[in-house]
Amino acid sequence: MTDLMNIEDYLAKGGVLTAPNNVPARYRGELMRIMSSFIDSELAASAGFASSINFAPAIKERIAASRITLEKADHAERVLNIMGDFGTDKRRYQSQYDWAARVERDSDLGQVRKEGDMRVSVFHYPIISWTDAVVMNVLQGLATSVLMTEFTRISYAPLAEVFREIAPREMRHMQLGLEGLTEIVTTEEGRAEAKKSVSYWLPRVAAGFGDPNSDRFEILSRFGLRHSSNKDLLAQWNAECSKTLAALGL
Repeated sequence: MTDLMNIEDYLAKGGVLTAPNNVPARYRGELMRIMSSFIDSELAASAGFASSINFAPAIKERIAASRITLEKADHAERVLNIMGDFGTDKRRYQSQYDWAARVERDSDLGQVRKEGDMRVSVFHYPIISWTDAVVMNVLQGLATSVLMTEFTRISYAPLAEVFREIAPREMRHMQLGLEGLTEIVTTEEGRAEAKKSVSYWLPRVAAGFGDPNSDRFEILSRFGLRHSSNKDLLAQWNAECSKTLAALGL
């Protein structure tokens, strides 16, 4: 107990851990939860964009969708390798769910996650068109950019390093979407379709930030696994969305 309290005090003061063998059980559980959520979300995102490649209107857009599909799978693998250090069966883990499975379009899952499947709820919804894919990519990309600020400061050093490598590519995914959306809204028809997709995806992406009043932040903060509350992260994302969408007339 004394050793555990010493480690918690060390983490609360900004300390970092570097290997599985010096990780307390509660910390390990929270760390694995964070990694599972990221991996499952990236695998589901990759599967979703793979199904969107054939929506692309031209070769440039097909290349962008293919790149996102590839790199999100790669990001999942990088974090899964860290989970492997904790004894996770990597081959079994990545094949346990149908990552392309989606619910009905008009479903409303809120913040609920399906049992065992830790993907953020937004990745349970289907993409129905190229504009829909681009809008979802931009809104979720802005959310990921906000979350990456948290992930790159996480107190488990090997994972933080992986997130620092991943962060610029995740930002590029959002920028590719923004380039596509900028082109889409140049026509009245495109702008109208984009507005419908924005209305659909905004609340679903917002739900991914979790309960604004969650009481888990205290323990995560004490472990150095989180630095900003769900409420603060959601506010940051809302501000970024408002600025981005206003610039596009959306």
